[in-house]
Amino acid sequence: MRTRLSRLDRRTFHLIATREWPGAQRVLPRLTRSANHGLLWLGLAAGAAAVGGRPVRRAALRGVASLAVASATVNTLGKRSVRRQRPVLDSVPVIRQLHRQPITSSFPSGHAASAVAFATGVAFENKWWGLALAPVAASVAFSRVYTGVHYPGDVLAGAALGAGAAFAVRGFAPTRAQLAPPARPRAEAPALPGGRGLVVVANQGSGQRTGPPPDHAGEVRGVLPEAEVTVCGGEDGEPLDKALDEAAERARALGGALGVVGGDGTVNAAAAVAVRHGLPLAVLPGGTLNHFAYDLGIETYAAAARAVESGEAVAVDVARFRAGPHLEGHQFLNTFSIGAYPELVRIRERWAGRIGAWPAGILAAWEVLRTAAPLTLRINGERRAVWLLFVGNCQYRGLGFAPVRRHDLADGVLDVRVVHGGRLARTRLLTAALMGTPRSSPVLGEARLSRLRISDVPEGTQLAFDGEVAPAPSELTLEKQREALTVYRLLPE
Repeated sequence: MRTRLSRLDRRTFHLIATREWPGAQRVLPRLTRSANHGLLWLGLAAGAAAVGGRPVRRAALRGVASLAVASATVNTLGKRSVRRQRPVLDSVPVIRQLHRQPITSSFPSGHAASAVAFATGVAFENKWWGLALAPVAASVAFSRVYTGVHYPGDVLAGAALGAGAAFAVRGFAPTRAQLAPPARPRAEAPALPGGRGLVVVANQGSGQRTGPPPDHAGEVRGVLPEAEVTVCGGEDGEPLDKALDEAAERARALGGALGVVGGDGTVNAAAAVAVRHGLPLAVLPGGTLNHFAYDLGIETYAAAARAVESGEAVAVDVARFRAGPHLEGHQFLNTFSIGAYPELVRIRERWAGRIGAWPAGILAAWEVLRTAAPLTLRINGERRAVWLLFVGNCQYRGLGFAPVRRHDLADGVLDVRVVHGGRLARTRLLTAALMGTPRSSPVLGEARLSRLRISDVPEGTQLAFDGEVAPAPSELTLEKQREALTVYRLLPE
């Protein structure tokens, strides 16, 4: 059988080498050279990450990770396990041949493995982008036979290894589709074709901080042409709280819903108004990070628009903190923290307007790690020195002190994580993280609670919630409101 397959492989190579392929002579040799060392795919990934949004960057990262695994597998296992001579070039026209012939084993094709791994990895994040890359990947794979450096069997084996590498990466790092938040509990919300009855408040101060302000109103009308849009914030806009209250009154009169364009702080304010007025909320991600929208499964205006028009919605939990039992307090949809993180947010906000949000975040992280000191608090009655107290609204996925995202937005728990103070606490925690064992570090404590009490907070301490920073009172109680907010979200079929 091996002899027959080898004979078929050589015969197919000869047929491809001796056949005229119109237009291929000018394209395929250049294409195969551009894919040397994965440069073609790395360039595509870098360009996509530079001009695209978060979904594009995520797809590019998955493609590159799949390519890296495929390349490592081919070079460390594939080519060392099977020694196969390169094809004889007698039947390949000289004009097709590469100027520099490879000298490694012919089996398997590294170019084919990288091409298929990258395209498959991207497709796992977005099937349409993957389909767009498929012809390019197939052309690169075919070019290896066309230029005479591989047999067809080498290319097929490389393609199989590339696809396997992409599946392996997906096994270690599931896609957002695999970890999509559960559709339960579903909630009743009106279907608003074209956005009729939806009153949207767009915060002009959210999102991009450098360059001209984005046209949020135009973007909303592009996907929901019949929605009413109010622009607030900026130099001339009305205050956010006033705009939200007026929009909620208008939405109730129309029997519709409240919509919001902005980042997590803006969405938090809109959610409080929606809960108070008993309205469903439509979240259109227009901020810098958009954690709540992305955990909800809403990554684009178009996705939010489809949910609004179809009336698909879920009920999600809201967390609240307050200084006393009879005080109103504040709510948060994502995270609450005391310690180093509020200081990071404060420094980031100070520099974001000058150098942009991401560079400011890097600068703030460096400054906080250099200067932060532990706080002494009472947590549920126990006195502790902590470097950071993090509380998430619902359980976050991620190792130890580095929560990533939530799978269930209505699980009824507060995700509490504490980085204890003490000698060399940060160094010990960093060492545990680098060794892949942060959960076993004695510096880190974790718990899933429905209620948390914090007292003896030092005067002048800052707290942060959903990206906003405020002075912390001496005592705080955090608790959950189960399924308090109805929010539009596409439900799985």
